[in-house]
Amino acid sequence: MHDILTQLERFRVIPVVALQAAESANALGDALRAGGLPCAEVTFRTASAAAIIKTLAARGDLLVGAGTVLKVDQVKAAVDGGAAFIVAPGFNPKVVSYCVAQGIPVTPGVCTPTEIEMALDHGLEVLKFFPAETFGGLKALKALSAPYGQVRFIPTGGITAENLPAYLAFPKVLACGGSWMVAGDLLQAGRFEEVTRLTRLAVKAAQSANGAA
Repeated sequence: MHDILTQLERFRVIPVVALQAAESANALGDALRAGGLPCAEVTFRTASAAAIIKTLAARGDLLVGAGTVLKVDQVKAAVDGGAAFIVAPGFNPKVVSYCVAQGIPVTPGVCTPTEIEMALDHGLEVLKFFPAETFGGLKALKALSAPYGQVRFIPTGGITAENLPAYLAFPKVLACGGSWMVAGDLLQAGRFEEVTRLTRLAVKAAQSANGAA
């Protein structure tokens, strides 16, 4: 588990993918690799999610996780397909308990102290802050995280190229999840060269934030 979190911390940015066409999975993987970010959180927001996870994970050159995981059955499907980590939008005790029992890295979504303490009770110390901007952004995260010195966060929801550096400069942020470099309209149009360009910019922004931190 710690090895996966270390890799995510090294990447600092996690592309959050909702890809409709499974046959485009390798083109997406190539684009992310070319952009310098060999990582993807494939969300269960499309019927093709399990197939896409399997295709990307089989490449062996990407760290692939599953997002928008709402049920234990989705955890099983994702892990069977090669997913290395699980991300959930909220704190579902069944999903979290299953992942912890199986030794599967999981970052459930939280936005209240109660949810953070539920996660701590399950032995988790890296959590998704979601939806980040809607729930007050970096200012809210700083206030929310203050009593929990051991907890680090992966803010997701409303993260953009513009606000990414500020989030990453906060020491309690391990990484940020974002979809701007893999936006649905780009994927649907097959504009993978633009995915690569935006990914490179995201990596550059993350490196700048690391230097400023």
